[in-house]
Amino acid sequence: MTTDGRYRRLAGLLALLLIFSLVIIKVSLATPVGAAFTNITTSERAMSTPDSFTSNRGTITTVVLNATQQDQHWKAYVGNVSGALTLDDASNNTIYDWSFATITGEVYASNTTLDFSSVACANITTLNTYMVKLNMTASEVDSITSTFNSTNHDATVVAGTTLSSCNMTSLYVNNASQGQNNTADFQEFLMQDANQQLVYVAIINDDTTGYNGYSYDFQLIVGESHVQSPLTYYFYVELG
Repeated sequence: MTTDGRYRRLAGLLALLLIFSLVIIKVSLATPVGAAFTNITTSERAMSTPDSFTSNRGTITTVVLNATQQDQHWKAYVGNVSGALTLDDASNNTIYDWSFATITGEVYASNTTLDFSSVACANITTLNTYMVKLNMTASEVDSITSTFNSTNHDATVVAGTTLSSCNMTSLYVNNASQGQNNTADFQEFLMQDANQQLVYVAIINDDTTGYNGYSYDFQLIVGESHVQSPLTYYFYVELG
């Protein structure tokens, strides 16, 4: 083989090695990214009109009163997800990108910015810390542990780590419960980041009927304090 031939062969091998390295880096370093909001609307339960009844003097009336009251320990986010995979430089100049025919992945929400270098299912210490922060006690019917009281969700890869058997719940479809299991359309589970910050994770379901009969890609509930100012939440998305 000539010297030029050897150089060409070496250059070809180096190019293949570079391509292979880029592929490995792309897979191993895939992490959730910050999400941008568009078309925001917010609604809440309408105030109900009280019933009335007039009874005669000198009587005892037995009644059963029914009331549905808006919960103050939680709030919800629903919506759709758009995005693409891209190869960008540090100035966000794109050399190539790939769009999705069907959006898959997860939506992450936390009341602080997150470090995805290490993730795990939220442990009881983290859950208890956040219940104190939100003025909850574990015995309350709407506490974090009472709400996320199953562990039967789809195994999910987050920043390269597979999470399963985390505290989970599932959200309603057509105004009705689906049960808390991995057959539900809108599963949500709890994880923690490298700094033990609590993260609410919604598994994306592309264009799926949601709680009110409209189609969404995700439904998510997040904890709230009923005695402090409303919490600000930061949102991340991991596609694919």
